[in-house]
Amino acid sequence: MTGLIDNTDDFDPRAYRRALGGFATGVCVVTAHTVDGPLGITVNSFTSVSLEPPLVLWCMDIKSDRHDAFAGAERFAVHMLPVEDQAMSDRFAWGAARLTEQEFETGNPAPPRLRNAVTRLDCLTHDRIVMGDHLVIVGRVTAFDTRPGDALTYFRGKYGSAVDPTA
Repeated sequence: MTGLIDNTDDFDPRAYRRALGGFATGVCVVTAHTVDGPLGITVNSFTSVSLEPPLVLWCMDIKSDRHDAFAGAERFAVHMLPVEDQAMSDRFAWGAARLTEQEFETGNPAPPRLRNAVTRLDCLTHDRIVMGDHLVIVGRVTAFDTRPGDALTYFRGKYGSAVDPTA
């Protein structure tokens, strides 16, 4: 399927979204302490920005019901999910966003840390930039940990896995 964007009247956002689905991504849950309590949101728009200083970014829809909570958070954690956590990904994408006490641990002032992640990055919010219909949140990494394990992926609207080559 080919789409031309020369004329905005002919632009099909659904076809464009399907085209973007051709990029396989990892699946992350971002968590933060908010005025609504500890919350999580599933994202696949995550990337490393810089090593010096250590910066990462993620994006969220401005219309998200969690926008205000995450836009106002000064600290957050990014969790790269293991393949066995598809249900958690679904929950934070479409279901209850509030974390239960059994799901996370935290050390003040650290953000909520999910107990089962392949990699976790603790971040201080460095910048917030509105771009189109999304808010780009840039974080400065203050701590991280990682462990072996296969990662959960998303491609063409379906879950998959990336096999850990070091295991």
